[in-house]
Amino acid sequence: MAKRPIRIMRIIARLNVGGPAIHVTLLTEHLSPPDYESLLVCGQIGPDEGDMTYLAAQRGIEPVYIAELGRALSPIRDLSTLYKLWRLMRQFRPDVVHTHTAKAGFVGRIAAWLARVPVRVHTFHGHVFHGYFSPVKTKLFLWLERFTARLSDRLITISPGLRDELVTEYRIAPVSKFEIVPLGLELAPYAETPRHQGDFRAEFNIPSDAPLIGIVGRLVPIKNHALFLQAADQVRRTIPNAQFVIIGDGERRAEIEAHVDTLNLRDAVTFTGWLQDLKPAYSDMDVLVISSDNEGTPVSIIEALAAGVAVVSTAVGGVPDLLRNGDYGRLVPPHDPGALADAIIDAATNATGATLTGGATESDKNVQTATQQAVIAAYDISRLASDLAALYQKLLAAKS
Repeated sequence: MAKRPIRIMRIIARLNVGGPAIHVTLLTEHLSPPDYESLLVCGQIGPDEGDMTYLAAQRGIEPVYIAELGRALSPIRDLSTLYKLWRLMRQFRPDVVHTHTAKAGFVGRIAAWLARVPVRVHTFHGHVFHGYFSPVKTKLFLWLERFTARLSDRLITISPGLRDELVTEYRIAPVSKFEIVPLGLELAPYAETPRHQGDFRAEFNIPSDAPLIGIVGRLVPIKNHALFLQAADQVRRTIPNAQFVIIGDGERRAEIEAHVDTLNLRDAVTFTGWLQDLKPAYSDMDVLVISSDNEGTPVSIIEALAAGVAVVSTAVGGVPDLLRNGDYGRLVPPHDPGALADAIIDAATNATGATLTGGATESDKNVQTATQQAVIAAYDISRLASDLAALYQKLLAAKS
């Protein structure tokens, strides 16, 4: 008799632009027949969010949509979501329910416990306990996470630093319940794209000889674009022809554009909105910047490093782990525009070979190549799928 494939139900709040959407889509594609049968369940995209459902469509994945499975907590909607997930689990009969993002993690794990799913796993791509909500709502989220942690067989983090924070600072669960499984992405196309092709600069009328510094992500408070712009203002005093590109969109766009005008940076800052293909942008970018107050493991850093782009970031969340505490990129304290500007200037002048430094050395280029190779090896999607398959099998064997 043929062995039945392991059935996996993967639940995420929505497929909005960002690392979690890429993560769940690629895993659903890779954990497929004959050994696995994967079902992706998600909610609807918000009106101010970038839509990444196209990635699932490109890979022949048809998610099951539950309209109430959105970002915000709502007792009535959440009860409806809980019932719909429970009913779907009774129909699909998964061996593993794996949830991603906070809201999906709450209702998904409770539904899986009620449906008696053998293995229940949740991935923390970051957390919402700092910089997102009011103190009262943050306490509610902490209580819910501690409660649903008890219903989980494993809690996954994508970096050691994030695990330690959840264990020691927020006391979500004991360290024995956690597993570290780094992200996995398709990175070869970024490494294979030649540096400085010029297509992105030509499309957005950015001079070919200007150092180009970019930021990629949602235009939301936690990303702290104001800090990025304050640093940009200081960078221009040292590198007058520096150009800055803001890739993404969101609720704070009008406010950020107004800040650009206040700093008199309109001639130096380009807004692109959401882009489906970031390879041309990374090809023409000299420095990628993360200015966030809180982060998990930013996909933009991994993609930029794979493309050979220098990275400067605030030392928050899982970023120090990702950048190997400064070996892969420059780290600066959060909320310090001067430190961020100094690091950008250093990275830009080395990356572009500006006359300020006399150009990047062969040693710099060799380090960059070694970093690219290390990042691609560590964050490849095949490694991620293999790691999770082994974890699922181990947990199922323990429940046999």
